[in-house]
Amino acid sequence: MRNILLFVLLFIYGGTVGHCMAQQVNEAQVKKEIGQAAAALKTLQCDFVQTKHLKMLNDDMVSKGKMYYEQDSKLRWEYVTPYAYTFILNGDKVLLKNRNRNDVIDVNQNKVFKEIARIMMSSVVGDCLSDTRSFKTSIRGTDTEWVATLLPLRKDIKQMFQQITLHFNKQRRIVTKVELLEKNGDKTIIELKNIRTNEAINASLFAIH
Repeated sequence: MRNILLFVLLFIYGGTVGHCMAQQVNEAQVKKEIGQAAAALKTLQCDFVQTKHLKMLNDDMVSKGKMYYEQDSKLRWEYVTPYAYTFILNGDKVLLKNRNRNDVIDVNQNKVFKEIARIMMSSVVGDCLSDTRSFKTSIRGTDTEWVATLLPLRKDIKQMFQQITLHFNKQRRIVTKVELLEKNGDKTIIELKNIRTNEAINASLFAIH
């Protein structure tokens, strides 16, 4: 179960620091602009490449997949290679699916998944930047992006993560790269590619069954 939760949480966070010189930003203004973009974001779909570096190994593990988001509270995170694994959040239900079995969880009856669902949805649209209960946030800028670094404040998040950073494309005001630095020193980088927004998504992709 812990590995399942970690796979789910990998999507939420991260971003590697860009090579451009950092610029000072008005954090309140950046949060406002990201919030406005989030309010206008009805759907988002993209491909992703996830690279996980294990501190104890020299080789990186690379996996690829697709992500779909629809306002409100619908998210599909699907690995397609080198293995098949799907996480679907639809309202108060979560579906965990692999080749051998499907598990449906009611988030209202599971505190862990309820919190995961809350954080996931707030992170997809950038609302986590204002989550002062869970994170201490700082924002810096480059020529092309805003880089938001989140330091966990809550004990349950600290147990897994040292630091969380989100990269936002300045022009589109959406997350484009994700990095998670775990407590044990392992690192995961997720790059979002071929991002499309506000296009119709087939409802069957969010079906829980």
